[in-house]
Amino acid sequence: MAADQRPLNEVVFLTVAEVATVMRVSKMTVYRLVHSGHLPAIRVGRSFRVPEQAVQDYLRESFVGVESA
Repeated sequence: MAADQRPLNEVVFLTVAEVATVMRVSKMTVYRLVHSGHLPAIRVGRSFRVPEQAVQDYLRESFVGVESA
């Protein structure tokens, strides 16, 4: 098992609504990210669950820093 992977029983999954709250975007934006493959998720019945670490990774990779001149 890779160092960055945890056993599934230790993974925290968030609902689309929870992800939207964390990212301060609409639920539709989260659905678009999931369907486009930018944000990994699993399907549980008719809904999606997103690993909390995936949200943190997405935000870290998408961060736009301001460089000083």
